[in-house]
Amino acid sequence: MKIFVTGVGGQLGHDVMNELNQRGYEGVGSDLAPEYSGIQDGSAVTRMPYVPMDITDKHSVEEILTKQNPDVVVHCAAWTAVDMAEDDDKVEKVRLVNATGTENIALACQKLNCKMIYLSTDYVFSGLGEEPWQPDCKDYQPLNVYGQTKLEGELAVANHVEKYFIVRIAWVFGVNGKNFIKTMLNLGKTHDRITVVNDQIGTPTYTFDLARLLVDMLETEKYGYYHATNEGGYISWYDFTTEIFRQATELGHPEYGADHITVVPVTTAEYGVSRAKRPFNSRLDKSKLTENGFTPLPAWQDALNRYLKEVL
Repeated sequence: MKIFVTGVGGQLGHDVMNELNQRGYEGVGSDLAPEYSGIQDGSAVTRMPYVPMDITDKHSVEEILTKQNPDVVVHCAAWTAVDMAEDDDKVEKVRLVNATGTENIALACQKLNCKMIYLSTDYVFSGLGEEPWQPDCKDYQPLNVYGQTKLEGELAVANHVEKYFIVRIAWVFGVNGKNFIKTMLNLGKTHDRITVVNDQIGTPTYTFDLARLLVDMLETEKYGYYHATNEGGYISWYDFTTEIFRQATELGHPEYGADHITVVPVTTAEYGVSRAKRPFNSRLDKSKLTENGFTPLPAWQDALNRYLKEVL
């Protein structure tokens, strides 16, 4: 089986390529850069076939995917800078990447009759309430430009592709890129007091664990909408931060101990308004995974521990 992966310069694409290699599948990576531009960690992705592709160029996408003729396309590439997406001069660029680019890939997949996995986000919903969002919920109310354009991408996939998986994720972290954990670890080196919001609730997603699930999915014909984050219970960003520092201290980094850093919980209102609205409720119901025979992701506490051992 041949799998074409977009966005391999990012956190998830990097891990999907390595998972494909581990399972003996033929993986072809792609991104905007002329050659692989992600972390040079000596892992398989750094040596695997790579094809530069601008997903916003419809003709190029069709030409490249037709030539590659994959059995599956895993579409990880996206504009994910949520605040920057709100800038007036960026909105059309964000739409071009997240909506038009996704539609270009969807049209090519349908033409080739191949499977497509599209990664999306809880930002397609309103972010209100306390009930976990169901994967087949159609009550879309995106909060911001990022959420709106990712929803447009979802609709393009559902409208054009027969064999699709739409997988919504939240609070993503991985070795190949910026994320909340790295930000907190860096702040912890220079600050003795950090304020973190405690009224936005969700669960983290470790790309290493998610990659395994995505490859499990593409081996099946169990198409549709799914939610996938790590298990371990719903938490706030404040809860996440205190656990990051606790585990980092346990792993031999006393500079992150409670005697060096105070983590202060605040409300979103107290923290101050960011350019893009953030969801208060990022709880995703993942029961559809087990209903369809997929193995859920490990607990986020375990994922965090494995991740910290990689990056500290």
